[in-house]
Amino acid sequence: MLTIRKSEERGRTELDWLESRHTFSFDRYVDPSWMGFSVLRVINDDRIAAGAGFPTHPHREMEIFTWVLSGNLEHRDSLGHGSILRPGEAQRMTAGRGVAHSEHNPSPREPLHLLQIWLLPARRGLDPGYEQKPFPEKERQGRLQLLVSPDRAEGSIRIHQDARIYAGLFGAGESWEEKIEPGRRAWLQVARGAVRANGHELWEGDGAALAEEKTIRIEGVTAAELLVFDLP
Repeated sequence: MLTIRKSEERGRTELDWLESRHTFSFDRYVDPSWMGFSVLRVINDDRIAAGAGFPTHPHREMEIFTWVLSGNLEHRDSLGHGSILRPGEAQRMTAGRGVAHSEHNPSPREPLHLLQIWLLPARRGLDPGYEQKPFPEKERQGRLQLLVSPDRAEGSIRIHQDARIYAGLFGAGESWEEKIEPGRRAWLQVARGAVRANGHELWEGDGAALAEEKTIRIEGVTAAELLVFDLP
């Protein structure tokens, strides 16, 4: 079964420096029908104005994954990390017992567009941690590239959960098919452009939950970028 979460149905937060769309319930936006999917708890599609960002704030007991679509993200945290995250670089922060961080758009002119994703950890009380790694664009063209896994498979970064996150770039007509193991579920999030997933057309901002499906088949409708989550 494939269930579509349309872009225009997502929750909204709009501030003078932030435009955010929430696939699942988040902060003041609560929809009992969309509290998460499997261990996937948050997908926020954030557009941050030049020179603005989230001031230092705390997190606990969450695996936080960030994927920049355009612009640069300046990250600082209470563990002492300070870095710039660019498109094509995956970032995972384990909040564990507690961590504080800030996320800022350092550009004086260019807006920042990113996806911030939260997953529940496999267990509580983990040591806070941070990892960041670039993934070449050519490895994602016309296929799904593994970014995050519990065992660092294929050079991916580690997440403390039995989940895997893939990224793909598809041109019109390019296709990719992958088996979904029995008992596993998948979520597909279109970051930009349009794809056809198992015969269903999905556009920028749309998501799709796949449960009890044997395969996932993706075909580019226009030039598109997407994330795919393999979940328990």
